[in-house]
Amino acid sequence: MKNILESSFVKEVCATCSNMYRLGWDERNGGNISYLLNEEEVLEYVNPKEVIREIPLGFNAKELAGKYFIVTGTGKYFKNVEKNPEGNLGVIRISDCGCVAELLWGYNDGGKFTSELPAHLMSHMARLKVDPNNRVVTHCHPTNLLAMTYVLELSDKTFSKELWQMCTECIVVFPDGVNVLPWMLCGTNEIGIATAEKMLTARLVVWSQHGIYGAGKDLDETFGLIETAEKAAEIYMKIAHLPLVNTISDEAMHQLENHFGVKARGGYLD
Repeated sequence: MKNILESSFVKEVCATCSNMYRLGWDERNGGNISYLLNEEEVLEYVNPKEVIREIPLGFNAKELAGKYFIVTGTGKYFKNVEKNPEGNLGVIRISDCGCVAELLWGYNDGGKFTSELPAHLMSHMARLKVDPNNRVVTHCHPTNLLAMTYVLELSDKTFSKELWQMCTECIVVFPDGVNVLPWMLCGTNEIGIATAEKMLTARLVVWSQHGIYGAGKDLDETFGLIETAEKAAEIYMKIAHLPLVNTISDEAMHQLENHFGVKARGGYLD
C-alpha cells in the first residue's frame, strides 16, 4: 500500500481546512468536510478488507452503499488537521446496508466522523441526482453570510438577488442562486433532510444564524463558491445601512448571462 499521507485527497483536504480556518470560517471545531473518493484511487492507500471498526450512521444511506469518503472528525479543530491528519480525518466506506460507516483509516484517537455526516450524506445523495460528478460537501461559518441572516428576509430569491448585485462575478459563479433555511437544530436528521431538499435546486444552502453548506465537483470549486458568496455578503454588510446610489441591474445581469453562457435561476430576474 502507498502512504496515504502522500495521497492527493489527504493533502487537498488538509490544505482546504487550513485555508478555511485562516479565513475565520471554522472557529474552534466549527465546520466539516466530506469528499466522495474515487474507488480506484483510494484502494491504492487502504485495504478494503481491513475494517478498523464500524460506526453507526444514524440513518440509512443505502444509495451510497459501497462508496468511499474522507470526512473530518467530530470535535476536531480545522487548525490541527494539517498537523495531524490521521487524528482529525477518517476514510470510511458506507456499508451494504447503508446504515454503518466502515472505518478504513483515521480517527486514530478513537473518534468518529462529524456529527453533521447525515446532513452531508443526504446532500451528496441530492446533488448526485442533479450532477453525477458532485463529490464534495462543505459546511462552515462565514461571518458575513451569518450576519445577513439577521437583517435580511429569509427568502431564497431575496438572498440570491442581493448577493448577485454585490459583485459582477456572482451570477456567473452561482447562477443557481443561494437557498436559505430558517434556524433549525443542528446535528439532526431533520436539518439534513431540509438541506438535501434545498440542494436539489442550488449548490449553496445557508443555515440561518449558523453557517452555510456548499457542494461541488471538487474542493476548489466548493471552496470558491463559498468564498465568492462570502465576499458578496461582506460588501452587503458594509453598505446595507447606506443609501444605495448604484447597483447591478437585472438588465446588466442578463448581459452577464449571455456573455458567459450561464442561465440565472428561473423567475429571479425581471
